[in-house]
Amino acid sequence: MSGQRREDRTSGPSAGRHTASPLRSVQAKARGKGTETAARAHRKGRARGHARAGEEPERFYNRELSWLQFNRRVLEEAANPRHPLLERLRFLSISASNLDEFYMVRVAGLRAQVRRGVKALSQDGLTPSEQLSLINEFVETLTADQQARWSALRRELAEAGIRIVGPKAIDDEDRAWLEAEFLEHIFPVLTPIAVDPAHPFPFIPTLGFTLGLELVRIKDGETMHALMPIPAQLPRFIRLPARGKRKSGPRNGHSAASKSAAPEARFMRVEALVGLFVSRLFPGYDIRSQGAFRVLRDSDIELEEDAEDLVQHFETALKRRRRGFVIRLEIEASMPADLQRFVIQELEVAPDEVVIEKGLLALADTANLILPERADLQFPPFNVRFPERIREQGGDCFAAIGDKDIIVHHPYESFDVVLRLLRQAAADPDVLAIKWTLYRTSRDSPIIR
Repeated sequence: MSGQRREDRTSGPSAGRHTASPLRSVQAKARGKGTETAARAHRKGRARGHARAGEEPERFYNRELSWLQFNRRVLEEAANPRHPLLERLRFLSISASNLDEFYMVRVAGLRAQVRRGVKALSQDGLTPSEQLSLINEFVETLTADQQARWSALRRELAEAGIRIVGPKAIDDEDRAWLEAEFLEHIFPVLTPIAVDPAHPFPFIPTLGFTLGLELVRIKDGETMHALMPIPAQLPRFIRLPARGKRKSGPRNGHSAASKSAAPEARFMRVEALVGLFVSRLFPGYDIRSQGAFRVLRDSDIELEEDAEDLVQHFETALKRRRRGFVIRLEIEASMPADLQRFVIQELEVAPDEVVIEKGLLALADTANLILPERADLQFPPFNVRFPERIREQGGDCFAAIGDKDIIVHHPYESFDVVLRLLRQAAADPDVLAIKWTLYRTSRDSPIIR
């Protein structure tokens, strides 16, 4: 049994492995066809180095490219017209979140091999640096398709009454509410940092979102650059109250409006809100331009099986992971060029680790736009079943298992039976020990609690 409770059905860079099969037609149909051609070209001629039959590189498809093909299929679900609108948005968010994890784990491992000078070939005949080149080529197309899908979904969301508004689309009442929201909930947690020799460059954690500002002093027109790390506890999208209910509108959560009424829901990106009231942070300055950036750091953990104390080993590894190497730097194209150069230099990233993004950064955050009250735009809820044999035994899991082994199929059968078994085992004096394997638990896992 697993301690996993997840709504998404498609995730996991840890799922892929080499596939010992020829390139199939499904690969030819994929949009990464050019990447596959390049991969075959790299492998050509290396088969002679494999002594045993069946180990020729061309018989294998690279596991990293295979995982990227999987994530492309996740993205394609975001364009499936048979899915409700918010479910398509969910698939887009999942594909973006998957890609972040892919870089933090799988790409991080390859870059570590390159730093150590590893030249060993993968089963498909590629060096680590060759794999990175093919990954970057594939991801360039994949991320462009993600942005195109977001643009299309944003238009559909607007038609359905879920809008992302900018500073030019609000009226005086909206501005007054946003200013109060900013001063009460956002301003206290912001730490603006002037970019000059007197101020060290701040540490940006993995998935950290930072706003770069080009400011002009009003009195003499002098230019200043500043950085504004956006704390993780702030929501990416700030929900404005419904028109006519601005004094009592919800803060950042979802309203309890009637599903049938489906009132318009308006959101503003947190970086746009900060830009609106930047004068509160830098008195006497106007904002000339702004652009955000985010970093992905090496989050891979190498397990030392002969470690004397695994708990201590993991605690040390987790602390080290927070400050891992920058694997990918994503910068909004709107950020001033000299500020871009400064960020790249300070983070010490190579050119092939930098992406200038013309669309929305951190597409995984679009999951915040999935509103519970808009059930009309989501899949109908699925009613899971509880194993009947345990129910027949009055909830006694041991008695039911004593009659016959039970296999519980998630998500079709309730996870509550797993919790019931754990609670029963914990309370049973005849149980000497409980050994449990947990994989990818949620933050509010009842097992952890």
